[in-house]
Amino acid sequence: MEPAPVSWLQDLAWPWLLLALPLPWLVRWLLPPVAVGAALRVPWSSRFDMQDGSAGGRRAGRGSLRLWLAAAVWACLCVAAARPQAMGDAVQPPQVGRDLMLAVDLSGSMAEEDMLLGNRVVDRLTAAKAVIADFLDRRGGDRVGLLVFGRRAYAVAPLTLDRDSVREQLMTSVVGLAGRETAIGDAIGLAVKRLRGQPEGQRVLILLTDGVNTAGLLEPLKAAELARDARVRVHTIAFGGSGVQSPFGFRLPGPVEEIDEDTLRAIADMTGGRMFRARDTEELAGIYAEIDRLEPVERPAEAVRPRIERYHVPLAWALGLALLAWVPLPLPRRRRPGGETPA
Repeated sequence: MEPAPVSWLQDLAWPWLLLALPLPWLVRWLLPPVAVGAALRVPWSSRFDMQDGSAGGRRAGRGSLRLWLAAAVWACLCVAAARPQAMGDAVQPPQVGRDLMLAVDLSGSMAEEDMLLGNRVVDRLTAAKAVIADFLDRRGGDRVGLLVFGRRAYAVAPLTLDRDSVREQLMTSVVGLAGRETAIGDAIGLAVKRLRGQPEGQRVLILLTDGVNTAGLLEPLKAAELARDARVRVHTIAFGGSGVQSPFGFRLPGPVEEIDEDTLRAIADMTGGRMFRARDTEELAGIYAEIDRLEPVERPAEAVRPRIERYHVPLAWALGLALLAWVPLPLPRRRRPGGETPA
């Protein structure tokens, strides 16, 4: 029958450092003793030895106590170096989700004020920001990145679990930041480049635009072929373009905005995604809720118990004992013959 392992050794990260415990005694045993002679010899020195005999014994006892304190300090230091640990409370690891890139159109037409947000009429970008921010709150476990596009496409937030930083980058984006034209193909190409190295089956791009491709070096359908070959699903959202919605529930006629729905639908079909049409913030919120359902976040992994470092406890004991060794200990007064003690 095999002996049971020592439980307290399992709580040490580096238990082999306990082998240093006998090191000071080994050094003292192996090295030759150092002879210490009297620094000054006078004819009457024996008189001092007779008077200081009992005090020397008491000093020897005090030295022995300090020797034991030094041994305890060394033992505490060895235990601290072995890194004692304790098991913490069970924690739930982050959920496993998608590698999700958000592509947001910042072209000049996104400044069109034809969206109702609460009781206010706002521009399309402001409405999109509000809906996308709410979508981010529900994507715990996803690694989310953000790119914006106008005349050119730019990645402003890499794939990260820090959704707050992505939200901050989204909120600080303004119309025209990337130019006032629309480079849909370049936006898809840049997203594919960022997602290509991620695990297959989890690469998703959500592209929101309110226009047609008018700039860039890459045609949208060619970019869709690249996304398909890289196994990136592209969900496209055609946003706005139906006039101004008044607070009283009806729409006022506005400038007719052309949206290339056929191309956006072809991009989605080619990559295994879906194309959506949003004419107001309510429809846009519903679309992001549908995408949330189409790209579910997997259930949390099994709970784990982290190890918490406890080396500071023996380290504090070593410091306390070292300070105690330097505290001066009073010598008891030697009684004179006759029962008197010196003043």
